[in-house]
Amino acid sequence: MPFQAPVADYTFILENILNIDALRATERFAEATNDVTQAILAEAGKLCDEVLAPLQRSGDLHPARLENGVVRTSPGFDAGWKAIAEGGWIGMAADPAHGGMGLPMALTSSVNEMMSGACLSLQLAPLMTQGQIEALEHHASDEIKALYLPKLLSGDWTGTMNLTEPQAGSDVGPLATKAEDRGDASYAITGQKIYISWGDHDIAENVCHLVLARLPGAPAGTKGISLFMVPKFIPNADGSLGARNGVSVVSLEHKMGLHGSPTAVMQYDAAVGWLIGEPQGGMAAMFTMMNNARLGVGEQGIGVAEAAYQQALAYALDRKQGKTTGAAGGSILEHADVRRMLTTMKAEIFAARAIALSCAMAIDMARATGAPEWQARAALLTPICKAFGSDTGIAVSDMGLQVHGGMGFVEETGAAQFCRDVRVTAIYEGTNGIQAMDLVGRKLMDGGEAAFRLLDEVQTVAEAARADLPEQAEAVWQASESLRETTEWMVSRDAMNDRFAGSVPYLRAFARVLGGWLHLKAALADRGGARERLARLYIERMLPEHAGLLAHAQAGAQDLYSLSAEDLAA
Repeated sequence: MPFQAPVADYTFILENILNIDALRATERFAEATNDVTQAILAEAGKLCDEVLAPLQRSGDLHPARLENGVVRTSPGFDAGWKAIAEGGWIGMAADPAHGGMGLPMALTSSVNEMMSGACLSLQLAPLMTQGQIEALEHHASDEIKALYLPKLLSGDWTGTMNLTEPQAGSDVGPLATKAEDRGDASYAITGQKIYISWGDHDIAENVCHLVLARLPGAPAGTKGISLFMVPKFIPNADGSLGARNGVSVVSLEHKMGLHGSPTAVMQYDAAVGWLIGEPQGGMAAMFTMMNNARLGVGEQGIGVAEAAYQQALAYALDRKQGKTTGAAGGSILEHADVRRMLTTMKAEIFAARAIALSCAMAIDMARATGAPEWQARAALLTPICKAFGSDTGIAVSDMGLQVHGGMGFVEETGAAQFCRDVRVTAIYEGTNGIQAMDLVGRKLMDGGEAAFRLLDEVQTVAEAARADLPEQAEAVWQASESLRETTEWMVSRDAMNDRFAGSVPYLRAFARVLGGWLHLKAALADRGGARERLARLYIERMLPEHAGLLAHAQAGAQDLYSLSAEDLAA
């Protein structure tokens, strides 16, 4: 079965669970009417189904390659990029002042997710460009904005972010790339960066790199880092391309997956760059881009999960094996364990998707109202969305392969590609362990206030649901209360390592409870329908995991360190 963008699911979540009408009631997003929303989702779905999805296998079987210093992309990727660019999809959430659509991030997130399900290798290119656009909108000079933003929004140019060096990975503080003032408001950038997604290619005329580097005399560590725009070709004042810059591709990484996405080692040899933001303000500017990317990476995991689920379901409906009875025509869909896997996949995808769109909606409401409560909600949900979305992609892809049985292990079916492609989403843009540490660290620095406000909403919905769905409502209420108690425990810990030791199970438990809440809301909106049946399954089978996770979350760090390095090696 070819990939089909789940447009109906986005519509249901936005309209029935997240109340997009509240967003439409703001001045900023008043034009995001129901007709506009439906037209955008339908057109994006058509693009994904008909143009991008056919490129999925091409990218895997015919990887990007480096030939005589020139990166050649997979067959068809140039046409796919052109369709994305000409459709205006890159600038959906961008400021209309420079050519963007100014649409809600909730819509942008829906489109990004469906593109990820269609062809993740290609979707990385617009995601990186969108992040760069947002960083420039917030931190660049007016001159830089006027020169770069129209070209990035049109897709004539693409954007990247350059953080990582061999000695500076998750901790970029030790980076060695240097920037020296050229005396003409520009800088000479020298150094090497690794793992640069879409670092070079042949689908657009220029590649614009946001590069972290250190000015002379800057303090050591992250506080001394600045951010620079370093284009492949130096643009003239009218936006036409000028001289080739001192930027080159050393090599492309040979990766486990995402073969169609060129991941480059980039060399900067006194390349001309321009400061973005203030000197030594590089991390603040880059985090604008990274937070955008973290939401996007969570959605990438969900998109791949959707594609893996659709393929697994199609295979299960077609494959006949063993004695079965039922409405599925004797296919393996009638086997209980296959049913367990497919229903789990579907329930997990819905939970992760609803969490991601909740995060996007919080970002929109924060932008539209300026309310600190919405800003805190968006900040709280971002690490949960990134980690749980990518974990869901990995788990669902693995189950999808299992549904295929032996054929899943055979590359020709494409089931293994989902596993290989999605695995990196738990690693890049901050590992999921780092997301969890951020959740129990920075995001609880308010004493848990934002978390408690969210749990109040969960319990309000559960209370309202008691009359119609008493058992499910009670389960969600009790789970949220257990999460509240564990959050109080986290906030009470002065030793941060005790928090960090339980941060991953705490984040997953938080996602479990949010999933139960959102499934419960779906059940209330679809009484007697398939969504109520799916909610019952999630709440009865998956939500109970929260108890073990929260026990783990409160175990502290002492036992982790009771084993010495010698003990671990024995």
